Amino acid sequence: MSGQTIAEKILANHFLSGSDIKPDDIIIAKLDLVMSHIGTGKVVIDFRKIRPSKIRKVFDPNKIVVIFDHYNPAPSERWASVHDLIRNFVKKQGIKNFYDIKEGICHQVLPEKGHVRPGMLIVGGDSHTTTYGAFNAASCGLGNTDLFYSYVKGELWFRVPHTIRFRITGKLPPSVMSKDIIIKIAGDHTAEVATYKSIEFTGDTMENLSIASRMTMSNFALELGAKFAFGVPDQKVVDWVKERTTEPFELVKPDPDAIYEKTYEIDVSDLEPQISCPHTVDNVKPISEVAGTKINQAFLGSCTNGRLEDLEIAAKILEGKRIHNDVRMIVTPASQEIWIKAAKSGVSETLINAGAVITNPSCGACFGALGGMLAPSEKCISSSNRNFQGRMGSAAAEVYLGSPATVAASALKGEITDPRDL
Repeated sequence: MSGQTIAEKILANHFLSGSDIKPDDIIIAKLDLVMSHIGTGKVVIDFRKIRPSKIRKVFDPNKIVVIFDHYNPAPSERWASVHDLIRNFVKKQGIKNFYDIKEGICHQVLPEKGHVRPGMLIVGGDSHTTTYGAFNAASCGLGNTDLFYSYVKGELWFRVPHTIRFRITGKLPPSVMSKDIIIKIAGDHTAEVATYKSIEFTGDTMENLSIASRMTMSNFALELGAKFAFGVPDQKVVDWVKERTTEPFELVKPDPDAIYEKTYEIDVSDLEPQISCPHTVDNVKPISEVAGTKINQAFLGSCTNGRLEDLEIAAKILEGKRIHNDVRMIVTPASQEIWIKAAKSGVSETLINAGAVITNPSCGACFGALGGMLAPSEKCISSSNRNFQGRMGSAAAEVYLGSPATVAASALKGEITDPRDL
């Protein structure tokens, strides 16, 4: 038998009928963790429909995490009622891992709180659950039907994915970030390059990236169609996870003779900042081709780029300066922990003095729910992961995706700006 990739090893370890698996096999696998946010409301309704006379129990309340991050604080009576529905549900079910409106975005909070460890098989009611691959966990998003089944059974079917590998080498130029790498991949290989495939990001560039930057890669990999998206399983992961949990774990590494469907070689030594132009993530151009495009809004945040290092680079660019008078800059830390660190370090004060508005940690402006929607004809430069038409408000608006450095530089100049110029 040939060697196995990371995805194959983790799925084999959770396969309920053995461990001999290969790509395209359909298996039933035991789940280590199930996460859901506002979609929990649909789960609650399904519980009532299917067994209304009795309280159906979740498979294991200790292996479920529920978090409010999309509509928080509740922006309307409707969402307040949904919150109330979910709060009552988690109490009745004995789900202790419940995070109410204050904590932040699920994909930042779960790792911070020690729920994510190498080797785990995790599913979540959010498409960007691929983020946890940065911590050597196999993680993916679900729709409401599979989410309900996971809540009840603690297991789920998977088609074992083929694995593709991106070997990324070279030293990143100054002011070029991991977001630029993953946008470049989308532009060169399309948003469908990894549809229902597992990705392994390898190479010395990846090894030198921070955990936060690796999270950006695994998060945005969903926009390439990825089922799973793994970072480098190394000591950085071990150290990060051990700071947050005492639960045992082991790194899962690919075998030397693992079979990959394809390997893509990428040298980032001369990479310039990249921009995903409206209205698809793979409509990518180097910043030199779009620099000068006037903007009305700059958004720094989301589960892709709302981490402390993202806020820090923005503060470095904006320190002692003021953002352009015609630009609204909205900053949303990914979690309360990040918000506090930014406040203590002076990063928040720098951003506020530059004219930015800092919101509470949430998904907020990213998906056009509250706190930063766009009017018709407006343009926004965003550090988030999607720029679909109507994503952040009006269908007539335009969203450009870039790195936190690009967002800050553009906010300063009032137009899409190469951060290397500053």
